[in-house]
Amino acid sequence: MAADTCVVVYAKAPVPGQVKTRLAPALDAESAALLHAALVERALENAQAAEMAGVVLCCAPDASHAFFETCAEDFAVELAEQGEGDLGARMLRTLQHTLEEFAGVIIIGADAPAVTAKHLREAANALTDVDVVLSPAEDGGYVLIGARRTHPAMFDGVEWGSEKVLEQQRRALLACGLGWKELDTLWDVDRPEDLPRLKALRPPLAFFWP
Repeated sequence: MAADTCVVVYAKAPVPGQVKTRLAPALDAESAALLHAALVERALENAQAAEMAGVVLCCAPDASHAFFETCAEDFAVELAEQGEGDLGARMLRTLQHTLEEFAGVIIIGADAPAVTAKHLREAANALTDVDVVLSPAEDGGYVLIGARRTHPAMFDGVEWGSEKVLEQQRRALLACGLGWKELDTLWDVDRPEDLPRLKALRPPLAFFWP
């Protein structure tokens, strides 16, 4: 399935004060933005290493930031825009659009460096047998969603940012008649208590800890 699957990395522009704000006071706004940029680069490295059919960097609020242009050149990836709406509306639009070209699509965020090329390949393989694949997060959400089929209501009722995201996502998929598989539970980076594990990441991020 990997040969027919596209990986989409969701990322915000690394603007101080607008990304990774919950890492305060451990990191100031400038440092948090630099860390976010390093996380985006790591996500793209992992996506490229998975050797899928395509990799797209899906940008917010749009693709005009110079950082995104640099990523497109450095990693030879396509740029796209997330567009309007909540996370569910944006992901549904991305899935539907990408599935017009590929048999499967996997969306990951830039805040989950634990998602490696190995996990991406496992997700692509899972899509051979199910409609949707999820990798749960330790905080009650998920760090990866892949699909080979969508439904207009597949994200209905999900309270994004809450501890109920995974539970509500399961209910939404069940209500839509979509079959899914869950992979290993992984960690992401949201709060200061997540930083020690991030500092121990190997290979290390291109980030100088203050």
